[in-house]
Amino acid sequence: MPLRTDDAQRSLEDLGRPIRDTPFCVIDVETTGGSAAQGAITEIGAVRVRGGACEGTFSTLVDPGMPIPAEITALTGIRADMVADAPPFRALVDDLTAFVGDAVIVGHNIRYDLSFLAAEFERSGRSRLANRSVCTLALARRLIRDEVPNCKLGTLATCLRLDHRPSHRALDDALATTDLFMALLERAGTFGVLGLEDLFVLPRLAGHPQAAKLRLTEDLPRAPGVYVFKDRADNVLYVGKATDLRSRVRSYFSSDERRKVAELLRSTHSIDHEVSVHPLAAAVREVQLIAEHLPRFNSQATRWRAMAYVELTDEAFPRLKMTRTPPSAGAAYLGPLSSAGAAHRVIDAVTTVVPLRRCSTKVSAATFGQLDLDGIGLPRPTPCAPAQLGVAWCPCAGEVAPVEYADLCAVIERGFTHEPDALLGPLRRRLLELADQERFEQAAEVRDRAATLAEAIRRRRRLESWRAPARIVVEHRDGSGAEIVHGLLGRTWPAGERPRCAPASTPVPTPRGPVTREEAYERLCIITELERARSPWRVVEVEGTLAEPIGAIDRFEVAGTSDRRRGHGRSDERSDMRSDN
Repeated sequence: MPLRTDDAQRSLEDLGRPIRDTPFCVIDVETTGGSAAQGAITEIGAVRVRGGACEGTFSTLVDPGMPIPAEITALTGIRADMVADAPPFRALVDDLTAFVGDAVIVGHNIRYDLSFLAAEFERSGRSRLANRSVCTLALARRLIRDEVPNCKLGTLATCLRLDHRPSHRALDDALATTDLFMALLERAGTFGVLGLEDLFVLPRLAGHPQAAKLRLTEDLPRAPGVYVFKDRADNVLYVGKATDLRSRVRSYFSSDERRKVAELLRSTHSIDHEVSVHPLAAAVREVQLIAEHLPRFNSQATRWRAMAYVELTDEAFPRLKMTRTPPSAGAAYLGPLSSAGAAHRVIDAVTTVVPLRRCSTKVSAATFGQLDLDGIGLPRPTPCAPAQLGVAWCPCAGEVAPVEYADLCAVIERGFTHEPDALLGPLRRRLLELADQERFEQAAEVRDRAATLAEAIRRRRRLESWRAPARIVVEHRDGSGAEIVHGLLGRTWPAGERPRCAPASTPVPTPRGPVTREEAYERLCIITELERARSPWRVVEVEGTLAEPIGAIDRFEVAGTSDRRRGHGRSDERSDMRSDN
């Protein structure tokens, strides 16, 4: 299914809480100067606005409880005799708190005003204001810094020809700041800022080197889904998922300073998106798109290309080999594994305990001549090198009968499927022996191989347990849901719209053969989402059996070998194996 964008005009509600419906309280305070810890407030001015209209003003002198320095009086005109009969701040707390209410606080260099307010609230034994805030100084620096000599309130009022001018008196300055705020909101609209959340991050967004490309995010909704960055030739550069598309994509222009992100944004020409019913559907769609396009900025695409399988070959005398393609149906295999390196560690782990042949010579009757009555080939002059070292059997040299060799292969098939201890048990014993002998470097190598093998078996178990049920219905705590068919995502639905999902009259047969890379990634994506701690999902219906084989698989760790590559020091600690449970 191709990516789509919504053609219908979105409402402001799609962009988060609309600015036009948000109450703002513009505050300015005059003080005795200095820091908030040493000074006090002498005057408070506040203007409450909503939708560009003034809803009321608040203005009062405040008794600071301390002398007012002469230089402050010269600046503000507030004298000691003017505040002598004014109420102290503690007498104004309730009135000020009620006036501010749930509004977003606005101010020019608002951190200064809020620091004095916080100190006064604390001295009054009250909790400070918890409202979110917007600084017009930060907005001005990002939006109009190149148009004005500086971003002082007086300079901005003159250059922008605001209706009110600051005078270092609280209410006058608050009214001037209100005019400035309204003017800046108009400028912010050029960056697609119509919602409150976008306004909070605008100071960082507007200063980004690629800020001009913010227009590409204007149509993004606040909904779960996937987003796709494309270059000028319409090639997919990056695929991501989000619970809030608009917020996530716009975050690339603010908080994310990774060099890779900067390169991505420079190359981006368009941003497509697709809305999903819920985050699970978005996560699965992300995996599908990455598998389809293998974008160069997705690290998962690099891992995708690196994935490999371990396969027991279909030969007269099978051997283990690494392959990039899914093995043939009926083959004993593990995978997909994360890399060729992981595949080779699995092969090394298995051949440590099962002496399969390691040479790649094609074994046939022509290779070792006429078979004798016992089915053993006539020996060639010298066995292969691993056989000479005693770590592998050499059927090429006629040293093993086909029946005996078949028994070795049966051990591997059992170990890969229902009897992991057939392979992990000997590795565990070898690990303990090496630890007892204080041969920690060798123990670390065995541990790494055994851990990779155990993880590969564990992953196969999980994938096959979710592959078996014909149908699983899961429900999110918000009422939305999804149908999982043999471990892959089927139908999805929003809250309150679950379709009637009667079991099929003819059961869908369980897929056979090795799991493909595409299936593995999608199933693991679903499993991870459903099984993570405090997952919002719950299974409400299962058609078939959803269960893993009994018995935990060990996780291999070696105490005392954390510096295993250098072998420094000595430890008397033994191996420690932890099981899944």
